[in-house]
Amino acid sequence: MSRYTGPTWRISRRLGFSLSETGKELRKRPYPPGQHGQGRRKLSNYGLQLQEKQKLRFLYGLSEKQFRNLFQEAEKMPGITGENFMILLESRLDNLVFRLGFARSRAGARQLVNHGHIKVNDRKVDIPSFRVSVGDTIGLREKSSNLSVIEEALEVRPNVPEYLSYDENLKTGQYLRLPRREELNPDINEAEIVEFYSR
Repeated sequence: MSRYTGPTWRISRRLGFSLSETGKELRKRPYPPGQHGQGRRKLSNYGLQLQEKQKLRFLYGLSEKQFRNLFQEAEKMPGITGENFMILLESRLDNLVFRLGFARSRAGARQLVNHGHIKVNDRKVDIPSFRVSVGDTIGLREKSSNLSVIEEALEVRPNVPEYLSYDENLKTGQYLRLPRREELNPDINEAEIVEFYSR
């Protein structure tokens, strides 16, 4: 199954979860789409596990194959599998470009990376799934720093997480350390995702 490119607000309502992490999608109609949306039925254990998996997969915008491969990598790492998995997702270049405020959404950040506007340690990287290491510096290519879409995103930039630093003058960010679980989305129950893949 390929990466989803349809309307994200519809998916947010179906999952009861804000994919933009702002809550905007659920303020007006906090129930699933469709004529039967308000008569929600109770989910089975499998349904709950699948829902948690879909929340995280759609949040970071991965295909099913990418998502499963990353989970298998997290399983082989020392520590708690669910937390390792979320840290691997958070360390993707497209996600960190979004966290630094260069784009207003992860989809927008993915497009910036794909189009070659982003540098890591002063080298152009155009692979959204690129794994950023602690200590790496993320910046914009010189010809890209004045793009209107980037300037508009920076004007409404949310607070940068504590595991990143941002230099306003140079328009660069640094990945200072791996995020802690409490700094990541609290509405995800990663234990359910581990259960889903352990069946």
